[in-house]
Amino acid sequence: MTVLTLKHANQIIQTALGKARQLNLAPLTIVVLDVAGHLKAMQREDGASMIRQKIATAKAWGAVNMGVSSRSLAGVALQRPDFMNALVDVAEGRIMPVPGGVLIRDKENNLVGAVGISGDVSDQDEQCAIVGIEAAGFFAGI
Repeated sequence: MTVLTLKHANQIIQTALGKARQLNLAPLTIVVLDVAGHLKAMQREDGASMIRQKIATAKAWGAVNMGVSSRSLAGVALQRPDFMNALVDVAEGRIMPVPGGVLIRDKENNLVGAVGISGDVSDQDEQCAIVGIEAAGFFAGI
C-alpha cells in the first residue's frame, strides 16, 4: 500500500489550485486527509471565507470514513434522508453530503486518504480534487 505523504498532499493541493485558477473559480479551500481522517495538509486561498475550511474538511472526512465520495453520500441523503440526518448527528456534524469530497486510492485500489474542496460550485470543487489526485499519481474515487 502506498502511503500518502506530505509531498503528495501538497502536490494535490497545488495542482487543484492551478486548475481552479485556470477555470477562474471562486477562492478555494483544500483539505487533504490521510486514511485515518487526520489532516495531512490544508490551504485556504485569499478571499475564501473561514467556514470553507470546515466544509472542505467535512467533505473529505465523510468520504474517507464512509469509504465513498461525498457525491455518493449526497445520493444517500436523497434516497434515505433519515439515515443521513442520523449519520451527520453521529458524526457530530463532520459529514457534508455534497460533491467535493473525493477518495484517494493507490494503484492497488487501497484507500490512502481523501481530498475535500470548498469554495465554488460543488461539481467544480470535485473536478479540481480529481485533477489534483491524478497529478500526484493516485486514482480518484468518486
